[in-house]
Amino acid sequence: MATNTSFQLFSSSKDKPSLGLGFLESSEPQLPPPPPSVEVLSSEVSSSVKYTVEPVNLDGLTLLKGRVSTKEVLGLPNSDLVPGIYEGGLKLWEGSLDLVKALRSEIQNGCLSFEGKRVLELGCGHGLPGIFACLESAAEVHFQDFNAEVLRCLTIPNVNANLLEKAKPETVSEVRFFAGDWGEIHQLLPHARESEINLTSSSEHGQASAYDVILMAETIYSISVQRNLYGLIKKCMNQPNGVVYLAGKKHYFGVGGGTRQFLSMLEKEGVMAATLVTEVADGSSNVREVWKLSYK
Repeated sequence: MATNTSFQLFSSSKDKPSLGLGFLESSEPQLPPPPPSVEVLSSEVSSSVKYTVEPVNLDGLTLLKGRVSTKEVLGLPNSDLVPGIYEGGLKLWEGSLDLVKALRSEIQNGCLSFEGKRVLELGCGHGLPGIFACLESAAEVHFQDFNAEVLRCLTIPNVNANLLEKAKPETVSEVRFFAGDWGEIHQLLPHARESEINLTSSSEHGQASAYDVILMAETIYSISVQRNLYGLIKKCMNQPNGVVYLAGKKHYFGVGGGTRQFLSMLEKEGVMAATLVTEVADGSSNVREVWKLSYK
């Protein structure tokens, strides 16, 4: 495990490939138009899909996670994802668990507090990181996923199951749920801006207009969505004190994305700094990481 390592993608110019940001412009299959962005109300939880719950232990912290059938929810075979149609929200990805563990460690080390904060979880799926923020007394937690069906059939039931059992009545967070594509969802999110932040004008975009903490796990697997995701972060993140916690694999073999490609985009623009919080090597050929992003 490595902690608090500043990000430097290339150790020297001779190590640096000549891609620049060309990988973000590479041609990929044309995707169908995204579904319209909508707010999904807590009362819209699905009653027609079988939902079962089981505990997941995270180094002494026990949360509840649901299980539903992809075929029953979306009419699709059990698949990790179908680009542009279903983005994997019904599967509990390892990065989500890594992120909860890292957040807990950050709190224990005095590096993070959710109390009274506005929190946004992007690509939430099961929503465990956002649920953890609720349990840590966040003022507001907003959950976003590509598919409204994921929110109705899995995220909302998960939030209800965990908060009914564990939340303290005096510290219940305001929770809301939003479905849509990262290129458009800012139009619905209560604390997002219409345009990316102007770093020269902090008075207009201060504490009251953005999210204090943005959480995301396994969101950067696809090269084609990285630019929209980064743009959304800049529309949502509090400046100058907001932070992003990002969990993902160093490389997603076969689909082209990964933490290092995403961070190289940040490095080239020079607006945000990235610090490695932890890395997890589970014996496979790929390493999972959790990074903390903040404005320079």
